[in-house]
Amino acid sequence: MFVAVYGWRVHPGKEEQFRAAWRRGTELISQKYGGLGSRLHRAEDGRFIAVAEWPDRETWQKAFDEKMAYDEPETRAAFVDAVADAGDPLHLMEVTDDLLGLDPGA
Repeated sequence: MFVAVYGWRVHPGKEEQFRAAWRRGTELISQKYGGLGSRLHRAEDGRFIAVAEWPDRETWQKAFDEKMAYDEPETRAAFVDAVADAGDPLHLMEVTDDLLGLDPGA
């Protein structure tokens, strides 16, 4: 498994717009490119941080090379409108051990 970590600063007042567009965009990217989904976090400094999982680096690279384009321009426009600052992925990592989803009662 492969993980890409992204970070964005969002224009004040556009946080919900960003989150809605991020959720829909993530669904569309998964459908079109085979991503395994993502988690969105809010950092202490206010940035939104997403951790996206992919089956392998090659699958992520194809989507990245195509700029994660999907056929829903209104979702993309809402995302871009909400973002004040974005850049390249913060981290690209191979997963070595995965313990997410543990049942604490097991």
